[in-house]
Amino acid sequence: MHNTAQHLEEMAGFIAAYGLHTGQQFATTADGINRLDICALAYFVCENASLPDVFFTDEGTAYDLIQASQPAMDCIRAISAAITNYAVPDTDGRPDLIEHVSQWTFTPPVGEKQPPSIDEVIGCILRAAHTATIAPAA
Repeated sequence: MHNTAQHLEEMAGFIAAYGLHTGQQFATTADGINRLDICALAYFVCENASLPDVFFTDEGTAYDLIQASQPAMDCIRAISAAITNYAVPDTDGRPDLIEHVSQWTFTPPVGEKQPPSIDEVIGCILRAAHTATIAPAA
């Protein structure tokens, strides 16, 4: 069984090898290759299973699946905590960490013109992994 730091390191490696989806839905297929959003990737890595079709067609149901996965949410919380230049959105009076992490990958931070590069996304994930190694989730 992997811990949060190991899951995050696996996510960083996946993004380095296959890139990152930053469009509509949590996943898409381009040129026969599935591209995953960062939160869908957390689910995929942590659940160690095929990605359900709803990740390609139904954002609401995919969101619920991600939220129900404790290991994926541990990764998303760790990444959210490592993001220092993009505010956490509020949904119904609560921080929406899935939206925070997902939108951070394709939204320019305040005062910037470009969203983070793939290298910056990977760097943030690896910083989160390092922090998770020092202070593992309870």
